[in-house]
Amino acid sequence: MNPQNYLNWNVDPVVFSIPEFNLPFSISIYGLILAAVLAYFGYQAIKPKSTSKKQPESLPEWKVWALFLVSFIVGQIPFIFINSPSIGSIGPIEPRWYGLMFAFAFISGYAIGFKLFKDAGKPQEELDRLLIYVLVATIVGARLGHVFFYEAEFYLRNIHLIPQVWTGGLASHGAAIGIIIAMYLYAKRTAGVTFMWVADRVVPGVAIGGMFIRIGNFFNSEIIGVPTDLPWAVVFEKVDMLPRHPSMLYESILCIIVLVSLFAIYNKYDKNPPEGSLFGAFLVILFSGRFLIEFTKETLADFLEGATFDMGQLLSIPFVLIGAWILWKKVNWKKAGAPLKR
Repeated sequence: MNPQNYLNWNVDPVVFSIPEFNLPFSISIYGLILAAVLAYFGYQAIKPKSTSKKQPESLPEWKVWALFLVSFIVGQIPFIFINSPSIGSIGPIEPRWYGLMFAFAFISGYAIGFKLFKDAGKPQEELDRLLIYVLVATIVGARLGHVFFYEAEFYLRNIHLIPQVWTGGLASHGAAIGIIIAMYLYAKRTAGVTFMWVADRVVPGVAIGGMFIRIGNFFNSEIIGVPTDLPWAVVFEKVDMLPRHPSMLYESILCIIVLVSLFAIYNKYDKNPPEGSLFGAFLVILFSGRFLIEFTKETLADFLEGATFDMGQLLSIPFVLIGAWILWKKVNWKKAGAPLKR
């Protein structure tokens, strides 16, 4: 197989670079995470409450800045005494295509969620709260999924490395589990919605988000496929000079197919689909496709070398079965989901 006969991919994953500059003091990374949590709950406590008579007043800008400043200071204080990863300098700042695609994933997912919540007559505040649940669940779930599904032995010997998401290592199946847990917790804490209703409004955003994230994987030359001589094979020069399946692009196309299918159901039922129909269809189509695409991928888990199915396929099977069960047993296809009353 002559590499010159195929697309040769060697794009720099960095979009642009800004030189390093030193900070006057070190900033704890865990302190920043704690500050974000404090700022969120602090804002919930001080924001004006809405009433049935009038719209709530906007929060004064100085209070918002004061909240962020106090949250930052309080978040850093514990880590003056507790060792944690810290930032002593900023830079070189190198935004990467993968990070950019990750941002596009959440922006596009939020835009779709905004439309679906608006169609259902739900306030934007509920969507904003849901976004926090899903964002945290995606990152935590994807990280823990990679840790326990693919490199458990290594991370059990290096537990301190588990929180270091920035070093790489995220698993989509772990993200799926995390998002399902987040949707359940959100539904339990939100009046007037059920888990299935929430899931139906989240999965279209997850589908388009998955499309962007897999494009990010393509820029990074990761999640590569096995060698092939098919005409659309790609030579990932950062890996080797063998023409390979662009498996991440297959998954990106799969996500588009899922999104189109979900909106076909959504529009067929005049924006009020039977509860569970979108969620069930999402699970069946996405993870059936993932099962097939895994045949084109390099195996990630070393302990499954030579096995009939790889870890990605083994993890996909339960999702497909759950989705099929939802579509068969839980969805009333003869009746569109009734609008939920608040």
